[in-house]
Amino acid sequence: MKQMDSHNVITPPIFASRYIFLNFILLTLCAQFAFSVLAMKGILLPQMLELWAISKTQFGLLMTIYGVVHNIFYVGLSWAQDRFSPRLLIPINLVLGGITTFFLGQTSDFQTLCFLFLVLAMCCDGAFWPAILSSVRKSTSDEHQGKIFGVFEGGRGIVELFQNALTVTLYTVLGHSLLGLELAFKFNALIMILLGIVAWFRLPVDSLLKSTGDSNTKMIEVIEGMKLSLKLPEVWLASLTGFFIYFLYTSLPFYITYLTDLHTLPVLAVSVFGIAATSAGRIGSAFPAGFIAAKFFGGTSGGMRAGLIAVVVIAASMAVLPHSAAFAWLAMTIMMPLILIIFFMRALYFAPFGEMGLPPRFSGSVIATAAFVVYLPSSFAYLLWGYLLDSYPGVSGYRYMFTILGCSAFLGALVAIQLRRRIGADSNKKIASKVIELDKKLGLFGAEKSFSSLSK
Repeated sequence: MKQMDSHNVITPPIFASRYIFLNFILLTLCAQFAFSVLAMKGILLPQMLELWAISKTQFGLLMTIYGVVHNIFYVGLSWAQDRFSPRLLIPINLVLGGITTFFLGQTSDFQTLCFLFLVLAMCCDGAFWPAILSSVRKSTSDEHQGKIFGVFEGGRGIVELFQNALTVTLYTVLGHSLLGLELAFKFNALIMILLGIVAWFRLPVDSLLKSTGDSNTKMIEVIEGMKLSLKLPEVWLASLTGFFIYFLYTSLPFYITYLTDLHTLPVLAVSVFGIAATSAGRIGSAFPAGFIAAKFFGGTSGGMRAGLIAVVVIAASMAVLPHSAAFAWLAMTIMMPLILIIFFMRALYFAPFGEMGLPPRFSGSVIATAAFVVYLPSSFAYLLWGYLLDSYPGVSGYRYMFTILGCSAFLGALVAIQLRRRIGADSNKKIASKVIELDKKLGLFGAEKSFSSLSK
């Protein structure tokens, strides 16, 4: 059913067809199972360190390898996002990632782990993740970008809740044995392979390019679209805002070690908090994020601005909070809204790329390049946190961590304010006019294609 706004103007529904809706569900499942290893670290990081016989610093190094590799692939293969269809970029990578995940629970050799994380970054991030993001962007109109990414992030939270509940259940039922973690790796791997097979038969086989000629003609359209997009200040402001938000997100696994190191809570209690704060909290804050941002903050950029300002205050509170068993519940009470706000902002930081007037056919390469900036903290942040907490054990290390988070959120808020001003100044109309000029230059005519039109 079509929606009516306050001026009685008919706006298109979020999903134009049942085909698009079902494919969106498939994309959500693929997206979350591809990151099953990263989901597990949010609730059972101490046990994963024990399984692999590594330190926090070594774990940080693994995540740095992962981050550096996928960032190289984001940029190196950014052109492929608009040139090729999702069917070529998503299923094959997901199957290879599933095979890699299967072996992650079978070794404690650090060099082998480094190699497996390298392969995992190539398959489950590389060309795969930008293809997922651009497919989500193409699943609805520009008016619904905040909503679609919020529903996407919330849907991933539901899948993550299932993943983490299964992992904790296996770990508990098997007498807190590391065998539970090994079985969880294998189960997630098999699901990834199955989803990859389904995606091969379900996802669109064509790109959204207007060019109908040979491969060279299509590449010219892709390259010219990239040139236009990467000259836009809005693209870089949105990317930098996402950078600061993701930097905050990288600290989440260490909230679990914070509770176990400083407040001596039982492992099961900390794991339950991890599920409630990350999976359940992600669902509760991400699903309505786009609707809340539109209604109360004037759009996604305004929502991110407000969230970053709130993080400054909460991080400062955590930095000065006394650390003892008596303050354990207070610490969890303060951390819960911090986690909710981070997930709220995570649901929004790719929405501006669909709101600023760029057509869907050029959004893939832009999102891939933006992903390089947004996820750049994965190249160093986990190593930073691991080294910081190992070098300054106890209270001082965590106080440094929360102080750094507060300062980063402040800088992010300044960038988000500039982004809000740019997008609020009719940037979508200006960018759309530039796209029209580009089409005239390339001799491209006709209406923009959509996933919905490809399904007919």
